[in-house]
This record gives sequence, C-alpha cells and structure tokens, in this order.
Amino acid sequence: MGAFRFIFHRDLIQDQTKIHENHYIFDPLMHPSSLSMKATLKIFSLLALSLMAFSVSAQNKLISLDKLINKTDPAWPLVQKWIDSAKNKVEVLPVDSSKAKEVLYNAQMTTYATLGSVIYNTGGIMVDNGWIRILGSGSERLTRNIAEWNKGKTIKEYGDNIPYLLIADDAVGGFFAINYGGLGPDVKNVYYLEPNTLTWQPLGAGYGEFLIFCFDSDLSKFYKGLRWSTWDQFIGNLADTKTYSFRPYLWEQGTDIEKCTRKLVGIEEMYNFNIMKSKELNADKGIKKDDTKKDETKQ
Repeated sequence: MGAFRFIFHRDLIQDQTKIHENHYIFDPLMHPSSLSMKATLKIFSLLALSLMAFSVSAQNKLISLDKLINKTDPAWPLVQKWIDSAKNKVEVLPVDSSKAKEVLYNAQMTTYATLGSVIYNTGGIMVDNGWIRILGSGSERLTRNIAEWNKGKTIKEYGDNIPYLLIADDAVGGFFAINYGGLGPDVKNVYYLEPNTLTWQPLGAGYGEFLIFCFDSDLSKFYKGLRWSTWDQFIGNLADTKTYSFRPYLWEQGTDIEKCTRKLVGIEEMYNFNIMKSKELNADKGIKKDDTKKDETKQ
C-alpha cells in the first residue's frame, strides 16, 4: 500500500517540501529516522488542529437554517398564487419537511426568495405533464433535489462560490440555470442550455419570472422544433432521471426532429455530454443571444 498523504495550505506547515505554489505535502508514513519523535508529535498536533480549523471554517461560511427560514414574509404565498392561476398544467410534488430543511440549508437559499420557497415547500414542480422538471427538495416522482444535483457539477462542496445553479431541465435534454457570473454579466438571470445549439441562451428573466414563464407561456412556441408531433404520449411516465436523446443530434444542421430516432438516456449522462460537446462546438463563439426567446419570457 502506498504512503497515505495529506495536502495542506502552505500557511499551515511552512517547513515541508514545496510541491505546488499554494500547497505543501506531508507524508506521515515517511521513514522514522527522518523525523525525531518530538517533531513527529508536533506535526501530528498541527495536523489535528488544522483539520479542526478547516472543519469550523467550512461550517462558519454556511448560514444557519433558522436564518434561512423567513417566517414574516416568505415568498411561497406569491408562488402559490401563480400556480393557482397557471395556464399550463402544473403539478406541485409533495414535500418532506425534514428533507426540505436539509436541502434549503445545503443550497443556502432563504424562503424570502422564490427559489428558497420552492425548495422549502415542494418536492419539485412538474410542468406540462413533466416536460419541464423544476427542482425542489426532492420527492418520489422527482427524486433529484437542487442541492445534490448541483454538487459535483457546479460546486464541489456546499457553500462554494458557484458560476451558475442548475434549477430545471426538460424532456429533450435542455437545462435551465441561474447565472451567478459564469454565464454572462447579467447575474441572477436564468439561462437555457439549448439542445439544438448547445449554447447557454439568456432568457432575460430572473427566477420568479422564469416560474411565470413556465406556468403561463405558450411552451409550444418556445419549444418550436424541439417537440415531435406525438410527444405528449411519451412524457407522462418519463422518469425524472431520464431524458430523450436524438439521432441525428439536434444541433446538427438541417435536423428535423420528426425524422430523428430517439432513445432514453440518463439525465446526468446527458448533462455531462452536453457540457463537454458545448465546449467543443462553441469554444470561440461566446453566448449567442436570441431576442425572440427573451420576448417569450415576458408574456
């Protein structure tokens, strides 16, 4: 078995071998003759203290759950009004209160905001029989929650600075995200990773407006060219962990979705593939703006 190693920031152990500009490495299984017992004990003491300090630091940067739950002016009553008057079919999935608290804390969202209220009060929201899946705190039908879904994709650990936050996806491999600086200058606006261009398109709307767009807009116009004629026969029983993949690929020139073959693939597999392919196809293109889709969000 190889030597077990710990990596520290250079401020913690100054006298170890430098292996990186900002990191040092310590090997506790190095030969005993290279360290005195006193030095060894000192290093292990530093190790224990540094791990404790790191743990406390990580916890301190997360806001407590009590502060995230707004009891005087939560956004949920407003969101509930939007749902009650929705033109499209909207299904609010049941919430597990203990799970909702956990996800709210991990996501570090307040219930004063519309996003936090959706996390805290829903297991997720299905629009158009599940064509669009809006992430909440998770449920039997929508097993993914917004915090766990983003971990490993947009963040490594909860509390990390985030370039964008994945908030929803659809049956044709499109992904919606709130921009936190990684997609463009319009921070807190929603973007859509189009499956037919593999570019992040700005929708010109924040999260609340995005919900209204999902609930009230003519989605057939937004998804023109991305829905085949019998799509509604396939969506009702579509698992939340699946999405449709098409051949030829939708981003290939001249592709007609009516003539494509389609198969179900894992939603995580689709996201990873689309992100990888997007970088290949659009490395030097930047983000293409589509004013027609901006207009759709304002209806």
